[in-house]
Amino acid sequence: MARAMIDFPPRLRVRAERIPVDTRSPARFIVWLMRVQPGLMALGALSGLCWFLPPALSPYAVGRAIDGGILAGDLGSTVAWCVFLFVAIGFGTAMGILWHTYVVRAWLVTLYGTMELVVAKVVELGHVLPRRTPTGEVLSVSSGDSDVFGAVLEVTQRAVAAFGAFALLVVIMINTSPKLGIIVLIASPLLVASSTFLLRPLHHAQQVERKRSSDLTSRVTDIVSGLRILRGIGGEETFGSSYAAQSQLTRQAGVATGTWQAGVQALSVLFAGLMLVVLTWQGVHEMAAGRLTIGQLVSFFGYAVFLLWPIQTFFECVQRWATGLVSARKAITLLSLTPPWQEPEHPADVVEGDLVDDASGLVVRAGHLTALVSAVPDETAALADRLGRYLPRSEAPPEDVSDDELKGRAARKERERRMAERAAIAAKDAEVSHGLWGVTLDGTDLSAFRIADVRRHVLVSDTSALLFGGSLQRNVDPRGTASREAAEDALRAACAEDVYDALPDGWQGEVEERGRGLSGGQRQRVVLARALLVDPPVLVLVEPTSAVDAHTETRIAARVEERRRGRTTLVTTVSPLWLRHADDVALVADGKVVATGTHEELLAQSAAYRDVVARGMELDEAVKAGV
Repeated sequence: MARAMIDFPPRLRVRAERIPVDTRSPARFIVWLMRVQPGLMALGALSGLCWFLPPALSPYAVGRAIDGGILAGDLGSTVAWCVFLFVAIGFGTAMGILWHTYVVRAWLVTLYGTMELVVAKVVELGHVLPRRTPTGEVLSVSSGDSDVFGAVLEVTQRAVAAFGAFALLVVIMINTSPKLGIIVLIASPLLVASSTFLLRPLHHAQQVERKRSSDLTSRVTDIVSGLRILRGIGGEETFGSSYAAQSQLTRQAGVATGTWQAGVQALSVLFAGLMLVVLTWQGVHEMAAGRLTIGQLVSFFGYAVFLLWPIQTFFECVQRWATGLVSARKAITLLSLTPPWQEPEHPADVVEGDLVDDASGLVVRAGHLTALVSAVPDETAALADRLGRYLPRSEAPPEDVSDDELKGRAARKERERRMAERAAIAAKDAEVSHGLWGVTLDGTDLSAFRIADVRRHVLVSDTSALLFGGSLQRNVDPRGTASREAAEDALRAACAEDVYDALPDGWQGEVEERGRGLSGGQRQRVVLARALLVDPPVLVLVEPTSAVDAHTETRIAARVEERRRGRTTLVTTVSPLWLRHADDVALVADGKVVATGTHEELLAQSAAYRDVVARGMELDEAVKAGV
């Protein structure tokens, strides 16, 4: 039993392979969340029904005890009905505990399962994700909307249980008094439907709140990631004021949403109270006419009190679904994104060979250490991305239009325009990725290989690579497949032993998210160690030591040369401390290779090369002099 209660990690992603995620509409997505966990949904609804039934049937037992026991003077009947009430209360309590257990399980599985789906989609899209949707939107779906889906599933189970108890009670009431039963049967759905006029403004308010919350999350992410730079230029106050203004807008949207939600809840209490008054009033008249006994009148009053519960549950269900549909619309927008890559019908096998970029003329010879030099670092970074078959770092998607910026037809037109912009970016990416890539490996274009095979064969480690919150071991060896000796060798090759020594627990020492507790040079060296530990056939290092002092850079260049000897390696740099270790050096200008040779040959033959590396040569001379 204890083993059966373990639902973690949630298996929604695994179940999605059997029942694909339904992203055709927000409602279908929420229904899909229920379909992938039918057992929990059924058990939650069934145990909820058993929880609702005792208080629904208790008025009937009280009425029978009054008519057949107290008024008739039958002590045995009175005791029997009292025992029935006692057992019913105990049973209801037990079922309430069981219902809560199943509901919380379904809620948590939905919450963390949605996070799992988002993480899987992020991993699938990789560097393409920022070109499709804002980062804040991803975080909002994962952290906020996932909890909303859990709430929707919980209230749906409860509403199903409440409907079962409500239907049973209506049958009992019709058999006892057809007039009162029909009043309840007709009035209840009308009361719930009466709240629909509030759903549209509620839905609009929730959309505004959701958009502002996503914008606020994006702003926080940007501020945290650039905090050190902001402090350096004195921009904390400006960005802090911007965050404060956005947070106030988010608060106002939350207040507006809460106001409409309060209106729906107030209606539920008002209409349920009116039904209580009508049933009581009509019941008294029925008893006065001799069509109800005293016990039956008491029972009908109890039924009316109980009906407040399921009716309010129905109101809450409508409200939760309105909120859930807003969140689901955002979730399916993210989950329906697909990577632009098209796998070849007959993929070629990846083999060792020269890596050649047709556009620039760059040739990275197999088994050699090649250095790529440019006066514009973005040029070499873009070329490195192309070698790894990554899309250019540009064309971020436009933000969604905020409902408080534009309204009505203008908002719809602006939203359609921005959606068209996103579609255009996606279409352009697909056009680029579906044709010949323009980079060949041993004479075969990269588009002829599976994208996963390209990623395994060519590893691009650039300056945007981040560290994760967790142990040093997990940061250097995220997959946990390397031996300790191999990890220590990689750490030594990257000259990152000081990071290990600085952490209290060594390999198990905690590294803060994004490596905030480390210096820029330390973060670079840990990232370099991670890349070296993978030991791919082709390793592309983009400015791997730009934040490292000259003495350490000298050691790193020598150790990387030794570790990667006989393996294809490309380093983008202008530092002579690296260049003098390279077998081949290529100078790039305006996206084209304009000169090649060794470091010494280019110094002697190319004035353009000397201009680019002159500043680095001063550092090199200082290192040689021991300064």
